[in-house]
Formats: sequence, structure tokens, C-alpha cells
Amino acid sequence: MNKIVAASCCFLFQVSIGNSQLIKYVNPFIGASTSKSKAGDAAGLGKTFPGAATPFGMVQVSPNTITGGDNGNGYSYEHEYIEGFAFTQMSGVGWYGDLGNFLVTPTTGALQVVAGRNSELGKGYRSHYSKKDEVATAGYYAATLTDYKIRTEATAAPHSGILRFTFPSNKQSRIQIDLARRVGGTSNSQYVKVIDKNTIEGWMKCTPEGGGWGNGAGNPNYTVYFYAQFSKPLKDYGVWSADIPDSQVRKRKEIESLAYDSLIAKAKIIKGCNEIEGKHLGFYSEFETKQGEQVCIKSGISFSSIEGAKENLEKEIPSFDFNKVKSKAEDLWNEELARIEIKGGTEDQKKVFYTALYHTMIDPRNITDVNGDYPGGDGKIHRTNQFQKRSIFSGWDVFRSQFPLQTIINPTVVSDMISSLTDLAEESGKDYLERWELLNAYTGCMLGNPAVVVFADAYNKGIRNYDVAKAYKYARSSCEKFGNGKFQAGRRSISQTLEYSFNEWCMAQLADSLHLPDDVNLFSKRALTYKSYFDTTHKWFRPREKDGSWMPWPQKGRLTRDYGSVESNPYQQGWFVPHDIEGLTQLMGGLKKTQDDLNAFFEQTPKSFIWNDFYNHANEPVHLVPFMFNRLNMPWKTQYWVRVVCENAYDNSVEGIRGNEDVGQMSAWYVLAASGLHQACPGNNRYEIFTPIFDEINIKAAASGKTFTIIAKNNSKENKYIQSALLNGKPYNKCYIYHQTILDGGKLELTLGPKPNEHWGINSNN
Repeated sequence: MNKIVAASCCFLFQVSIGNSQLIKYVNPFIGASTSKSKAGDAAGLGKTFPGAATPFGMVQVSPNTITGGDNGNGYSYEHEYIEGFAFTQMSGVGWYGDLGNFLVTPTTGALQVVAGRNSELGKGYRSHYSKKDEVATAGYYAATLTDYKIRTEATAAPHSGILRFTFPSNKQSRIQIDLARRVGGTSNSQYVKVIDKNTIEGWMKCTPEGGGWGNGAGNPNYTVYFYAQFSKPLKDYGVWSADIPDSQVRKRKEIESLAYDSLIAKAKIIKGCNEIEGKHLGFYSEFETKQGEQVCIKSGISFSSIEGAKENLEKEIPSFDFNKVKSKAEDLWNEELARIEIKGGTEDQKKVFYTALYHTMIDPRNITDVNGDYPGGDGKIHRTNQFQKRSIFSGWDVFRSQFPLQTIINPTVVSDMISSLTDLAEESGKDYLERWELLNAYTGCMLGNPAVVVFADAYNKGIRNYDVAKAYKYARSSCEKFGNGKFQAGRRSISQTLEYSFNEWCMAQLADSLHLPDDVNLFSKRALTYKSYFDTTHKWFRPREKDGSWMPWPQKGRLTRDYGSVESNPYQQGWFVPHDIEGLTQLMGGLKKTQDDLNAFFEQTPKSFIWNDFYNHANEPVHLVPFMFNRLNMPWKTQYWVRVVCENAYDNSVEGIRGNEDVGQMSAWYVLAASGLHQACPGNNRYEIFTPIFDEINIKAAASGKTFTIIAKNNSKENKYIQSALLNGKPYNKCYIYHQTILDGGKLELTLGPKPNEHWGINSNN
């Protein structure tokens, strides 16, 4: 099937949303913390960044508060210093992070070339900052660097960004750029060239030897190109260049050390240098400033070429009009956020909702230049107008809620991601779909074949603007390479078997849609492999040894973390059989026993919803579970528990996301849950119905252009139970609808009350 040309994301399009100002409800500080103590686990909290971005944009101009550590977002609200403002950032990742490139810092006084984390070497270029006037909104960030008395503002366009600094009166003011800087490591080599009195260009190469994603274990290998211009002419400028021995290890712990910073502190200062390549470079421009004088730096970013970075900047930010760029960024966000409009709820609930929707529109980001160039999996630059190359696919997380949400409101993003993953499989020669992709890297992070789920769900919803034959080829080879065609054994075997069983069920659905009966038969059988890991003695799932025998049953039983399970325990992972809940119910001894066990699972969950052994909303394996009551003839329990999770696991605070944001998954779960609809089984077009948070939700289905409205009558904190329903004016007694109903537009009216109606939605599952 030939690809269909997708609409490109043009920064200068006309916004037509009237006076809508939904951005006032976006609080980018929600989740912007890495605090382990407040999370109740080493995984930390949301790990979002508060800086300026545009929807699915390549560039994120954000403050960075520390280099190194498990700090993938580059920022944590509790940190006291800002090191600078980077032009690339990751959102909510749980592994050791990456990006954080092109770190710009305004300073005064003597030039400092180290950040300052090792006090033995002096203050460094970082600065304390004022929390009192720190501001973050959609497309804008500002803070005052109190050590320098410099007000810093940031905003962004899709492929470029601009910083505005308001300086004090000083004879030695400066803008400096740490070109080596990178979250969780360092770029391995850098290049910078002065082009004219206002312009520099260059690149930073980042490889696994420099740490980064997974401290290098994620196989990151990318180059960031920049084309930057200063509003104040370059007169007194130069570089610093540190001599890094070839034998020096340059991963996370090493670059955080005093020994490594001591090497940087000895960097040569080369004034007037017009061109240089090195292992650890920085660039600076010094000038005198008057009190309140504003100086800007803007830069285009590309992952393909310097020429691409230049064109990106010239097309998007042709002047130094900071306010104009900020206004356009805000227009873009208002346009995107208007895809779902809500009525009712408190101000805090609206902020939680729209901030969550905002966070779902950071990734998968577009890494295609304005001219159509993008970096391919073969290390070459490709050009296309058929789709936007997208990156940062946190598959194991986002197949559950993030991509199902986008199938409704942003189907082009979904088809772009499928094209990007299939082309990567072909270009790289790997011949399978990566489960966690970062800038073409096959990181191998987590487990399962989540791209297969995304493909199956999209195809069965009619999203097919990609090469279907190629996508199917690589989906099938993914399941053959990683799947239940091979025996799963050891400490991950429960998680692997259950995840692969679901993936292979999705393959069977694809094969059925494509009229491939042999594959339907093959993958349907493998989809039931999960049953062979259910131990009838202990009445739960249990990992197996390589010889097929059971692993020893531990003292804590199914509450034992990492016992056959990944980032979970068997009690949490064992519910994950979304494609065969009826089969799971039979294994557990029937409907009543399953209902009782599921009730107990929730009843033992702490009200704080921080990391725990039961319903651990902070991590993805359980995200299906609240919706299972709909399939077990207790829909009022889904209505109750979804409301409880929404009200207790999310709030309008820095700690407002209880676990890692995971590239949009935690927020997408909330957006759907607060709207009263959620898929329990991607690949099956059924959405579970339950009580929404808001009085009215208007969802604009992008594929049809129609609006589906959900109305909750008598909605209140006490009235959380559905008493009756109307669909397009007719009585409706099913606790689910299908995707096509949403695309067709219409109205679902739910009448609520304080007590369960144990008759509504019952026995309606066929």
C-alpha cells in the first residue's frame, strides 16, 4: 500500500480558535520533580520539564538544574541552582536521560567554564534562582538568576528557540554556551564556527561512550546541529577547550566527579577563535550592558545538518521579536488543546486536565526539518513529504493510553510514528520494530512488542496512511524474534509471557483484517500461552525455570517484587490479560472469586497512591485494571475506582503526577479517565464507559471532523455512579462504546447518583 501524503506541521499557519485561551489552565510545573522521597521509590516523581515547547516540536528550551544523576528531564523543582537553558529535553523518562544539548547561560564577571557542582573548584557558571518569580506556561518560561541579577525568558518554535536576557549594568556581561553539556553524560565531540558578527554554527556528537540514555546502555548515537544568532554583535568572543585524554571514561558518574571537572577547569581560553573542533568546547560572547538592557540569542536546531538548522531558524524566527515567537507558540497550544473542551470541575481540576493534555503533546516529537530532511536509521539523511519522522517512542508505556488517545485527536501523529518505526526497521537492517526508540537508537528498553499493539490498534481504527505491507512484515518479524514462539524462563518470565501473549493477540487481529488465515491461527494460539504460567496450587501466575519447572515460591508470594515480573510483582502483572479476561476469570476459579480478588487489590492500595504493592498507579502494568470491573459485571466499581484514582493520584502541584510521566502515558491515562472513556484492550475498538470528572466533555475526532460529547448530569463528588444513559437521545444500557461511535459524533448523556445502579451496564459485554 502506498503512503499517503500527511499534512505537514507548518509553524506559520493561521489559528482559527477565536478567543479560546486554554493555555491559562496549563501548569508545566506539574510533575517537574525527581524527588525519590516524595515518590516513595527510587523511580522518583513525574520528571517533566517546565520549559518552553510547541506541540510535538523538535525544540524544548528549558532550564537545567543539574548535570547527571537519574534526572532525565534536566530539571527538578527542589534544586537550588540553574546551570543554563538547553534547547533539547526529554519528558518524564524513568531511565538515565539524554539530550539537554546546547546549554546557554547568561553570566557576569569573570568567565567560569565548569558548572559548579564540585565546590572545591569554585562557584562555576551556575546560579541560584528565585522561586518567587519563576514562571512556566505553555510555550514560555522565565526565571531570575539571582547570582547575576539576570532575568531570563525562553520561548520556542517547532524547530528553533529564543532566549531573552535582561541584564544589570555591568562592564563584563556575557552569554556562554556549554557545547559539551548533555543530560546524563557529555557529548563526545563538538564543532563551532563564527559565521559573521552575529552568527555561529556547529554541532555536538553524542554517542554511548558519552553516557546519556541509560548511561550509554540505550545505545544513543545522534548529532545535534545548531545555527545561532546573537542580537548584540560578537566583538569580544572566544571558546574554551578542555584537553580530555583518550583514556578518560566519559559516562555519567565520571563526568559528575571532581576529577573530571578538574580537567574542564584547566580548559584553554582562546579569545577571538573563529573555528574549532574539540572534545569539550564552550563558546562565549562578552559585552557591556546598561541596566535593564535586553539581549537575545536564537537558534535553529536540526538532527540532520547545519544547513537544516539554518533553514529552520530562518523560516520560524527571522527576527529577534521574542514576544511574536511567544504569541505564536501560545496560538499553537491553544489550537491543540481545543481538541478536547471541558465544562464544569474546579479550577484545579481544569489545570490538571489541560496540563495532562499538554504533556501528551510533547512526544513523539517531529525531528523532520522544515525542508523534509530527517536522520535515517542507516546513518544517512533522507527527505520526504509523505510523513513527519517522529522520535522518542516509549512503547511499553505509551501503547496503553497515549497512543489510543492520539488515535482520536491526532491520528496523523500515530500514522507518522508507524512510518517512522517501519522505516527505521528497514534502514537499520534490524528488521523488527523497536520497543523504545530514541533518535533511531535500538535501546531494547523494557519488554514486549508495543509497536505491534500501536499498529494493530491504528489499523483497526482505519488509520492506514503508511506502508501497510512493510509494517506488517516488521510486526510479524518482531513477534518471531521476541515472543511466545520461544519459551520464556527466569526472573522476567511472567511479564514477558503475558505481554507477548497480548502482542500476539494483536498480531492475530491484524492478520484477520488482512485475510491471512495461517497467521490468525498461529498467533491466536500463542496469545493463550499466558495460561501455562498460572500455578493452580498457589492460584496465581508463577515464573518458570529454563527446564520448565516452577521457580521457588517466595515468602511474600505474589507480592514479591521482580519475582517473574518487571518493575512490578506478580499480583500487579498478573491482571494483564486484556485480550482474554474471560479466560483469566476461568483460571481464577470463576466470576465471584475474580471479583473478590480484584476488590481486595484496590482496597489494600494506600490513599496516597505512591509506590506500593497493590494498585500501583505510578507504574504502567496496572493501568488496565480499574476498567476490568466493566468486564466482570461490576461497572459501578469501575465508576468508583476511576474517580478515586483521578482525585488522589493527580493534583495541581509539583508532585501532581505520582510516578514517572513516561513520555505522555501517565497524563494520557488521566485525560481519558477524566473524560469517562478508556480502552482496556488496544487492538479492540471498544472503549469502557464510566463516570467522568467533568460535567461536559467535547472530543473533536480529527479523522472525521465531528465532535463527540459526553454529558454528566447531577455530577458531584458524591454522585459518582451512573444511574442511566442516553446515546443520541435513546436509552443506552451498555458500559462501552466503539471507536466508530466517537468518529460519527453525537452525544452520550449520563445521569449520575450517589449509590450504584447495579443493573445498568450488566450483561452487556457481547
